[in-house]
Amino acid sequence: MAGNRFRYGQWRGGPDPLAPPYDVRAAVDSVGAEVLAGGNLREALRDLLRRGPQGRGGLDDLAARARRLRREALRRGDLDGAVTRARALLDQALAAERDELRGRDDEAARFAEAVLDNLPRSTARAVRELAGYEWASEEARQAYRRILDGLRGDVLEQRFAGLRDAARAAGGPQVQRQLAEMMRDLNDLLARHARSEDTTDAFAEFMRRHGEFFPEQPRDVDELVDVLARRAAAGERLMRSLSDRQREELAGLMRESLGERLAGELAALDANLRALRPDLHRGGGERVRGEQPLGYGEATGALAEIAELDELLDALDQEHPGATLDDVDVEAVARTLGRDAADDVRRLRELERELRRQGWVTRDADGLTLSPKALRRLAGTALRQVFADLTAGPRGQHDLRTAGAAGEVSGASRQWEYGDEQPIDVVRTLHRAVRRAGPSVPVQLAAEDFEVAETERRASAAVALCVDLSYSMISQGRWGPMKQTALALSHLMATRFPQDALQIIGFGRQAAPLTQAELAAVEPDLQQGTNLQHALRLAGRHLRRHPGAEPVVLVVTDGEPTAHLDPDDGQAYFHWPPLSETIAATIREVDRLTRAGAMLNLFMLGEDPGLRRFVDAVARRSRGRMFTPDLDDLGEYVVSDYLRARRGRR
Repeated sequence: MAGNRFRYGQWRGGPDPLAPPYDVRAAVDSVGAEVLAGGNLREALRDLLRRGPQGRGGLDDLAARARRLRREALRRGDLDGAVTRARALLDQALAAERDELRGRDDEAARFAEAVLDNLPRSTARAVRELAGYEWASEEARQAYRRILDGLRGDVLEQRFAGLRDAARAAGGPQVQRQLAEMMRDLNDLLARHARSEDTTDAFAEFMRRHGEFFPEQPRDVDELVDVLARRAAAGERLMRSLSDRQREELAGLMRESLGERLAGELAALDANLRALRPDLHRGGGERVRGEQPLGYGEATGALAEIAELDELLDALDQEHPGATLDDVDVEAVARTLGRDAADDVRRLRELERELRRQGWVTRDADGLTLSPKALRRLAGTALRQVFADLTAGPRGQHDLRTAGAAGEVSGASRQWEYGDEQPIDVVRTLHRAVRRAGPSVPVQLAAEDFEVAETERRASAAVALCVDLSYSMISQGRWGPMKQTALALSHLMATRFPQDALQIIGFGRQAAPLTQAELAAVEPDLQQGTNLQHALRLAGRHLRRHPGAEPVVLVVTDGEPTAHLDPDDGQAYFHWPPLSETIAATIREVDRLTRAGAMLNLFMLGEDPGLRRFVDAVARRSRGRMFTPDLDDLGEYVVSDYLRARRGRR
C-alpha cells in the first residue's frame, strides 16, 4: 500500500536465525592448531567431527549415547522367557489335569495319569507328546492351548507387524487362512524377485491383497525385503544367543505351535530372505540378562535394537577405509537416539560438505585431508605465531605463476590486468594513451592504456631445510615446534620472497623431499635411525639446480647421525652407537656442500653430549653456525637465520 514505511536494523531477537550452526574457518583453525601442536593431520580432521563444532554434538557424543542404550538393552530381561512361560503353563495344565483325574475312579483315569507321569522332562517334547492327548480338565486344556496359541502369535506378530490388527478386524480361523495365503504369495514374490524378474505389478497386487499385514507400507520389493530380513535376523540372533538346550526347546515349541504348513512357509521365507540379504548382520551370542522373563517378541525386539545400535556404532566409528558421514543412517539415528541426535548428524554432514564446498578439505582414498588453501592458512598461522613482525608482506595469499615485482624485467610487456603485481611500463602506457586520445596535453590516462613489464622469476637464495623425523622428535615433544617452523618458513618464502627456492627434506632412517601438504601430514619414522648424510645429499642436489642463488642449508635435529646409505647397494644402514663409517659418510656430504659455498647452520634440540660434539665440529668445518634454541624459540631462530643468510656472503 502507498505510504507504507519499512525500517531495517540489526537483529536483536537472540542468535541470528540465518547464521550457519558452525564457523567453518574456526573449524579449520582448530584442526590447524592440533597439527601445529604436533598432532596427526587426519586424526585432527576426524577429531573435529568426533567433537563436533564448538565441542558439542559430535560423533563421540552420539556414540556414547548409543553405547548407553545398548547397555540398557542388555539388562532388559531373560531371553529364555518364551520357554520359561511355556514351562509354567505346562505345569499349570498338568496340575489341573491331575486334580481332575484324582477325582475319577476308572482305568482311563489311571492310564492318563501314567501318560502324564512318563512325559519327557523337555518342555518341547512334552508339548509334542500331548498334541493328541484327550484332556479331562477344561482348565488344563485351555492352559495347554495358551502355550501353542501364545507362542504362535508372538512369532507371527514379530515377523508381521500388522497381524494383531488383522486378527482384531477378522476372526481367528479367517486370519489363519489369510496368513497362510499371504505367506505363499510372499514366497512366490520373493522367488521371482531373486530371479531378477520385473515384479512391479506383482508387488502392487500383493500389497492390495495383503497390505494389512505390513503397516510400514513399503514402496517396492526391496523395502519389503529390508523390513522382513531385519526381523528374520532378529529371530536368528535370539536362537544363537540361547544355550543349546534352550535353543532346542524353543525350536521344538515353535514347530508345535506353528504347525507343519506355517512352519514350512516360514522356513522357505527365511531361506529367501537370507539369499536376498546375505550381508545382513545376524550376529548372536549377546548376553542379555535381567530378572524379567522376555517373551519371544520382547526378546527379538531387544536383540533387534542391540543389532541396530551395533550397526550405528560401526557407522559412527568412521574407522573403515573410505568412511564418510553419509554412511550414518539418519533415520536409524532418529529411531534409536531421537530427533535431536539426527539433527546433530545433519549438522556434521553440512559442516563436512561446507568444508569441501569452500575448498578447505579434499577427500582421497584414505579420507579427508586439508586442501592447499587450508595449508596456506595453516602456514600463515604458523608464521604469525613464530615471527609476528614478518606478516606485513604482499596482500592476500598468492599462488604465483609469475615472479611479480620481485622478478627481473624480461623486456616484454602486456596490457595490465586486475591483480597484476608487475611494475608499470610508463613509456608504453603513455604511448597507448597518445594513440588513443591524440597528442593533447595533458595526456588523459584510461584503464585500458596501462601496460606492465613482464618479469621472470629468479631465485636469489636456494634454501634446503632438513628436519629430523625420527621417533625421538615426537617422544620428546619436539614434533610440533619442528612442523610449525617448517610451515612458517615455507609460507614466508612463498608470500614475501617468491624468488627464493625452498626444499624441505625430512630424514629418519632415510631422507625424502616433502611438499607443504606432505609436511603437514607427515608422521614420525618408527624405524630407528637418523640419516643426516642422505638429507645433506638431497640438499646438495637442490642447490645444484639453482647455481646462481645463494646456497643455504638449515638442519634441525635432536640426535647425532646413526644411519647412512651403503655405497654399494644404496640401502640405509643403521647402527647404535654411531659407527665411524656413518660419521665419515656424513662429513663427506658436509665437505661437498662447503666446497659449493653453502652456508650450513645447525639447530640442535636437546642436550645430548655426543650430538653437541658432532654439531659443533660440523659448524666449525663448514664455517657455519650452531644454535641450541629452546623449543619455543626454534621458529624465530630458523626464520631469523634464513633472513640473515639470504642476504649472502658474496
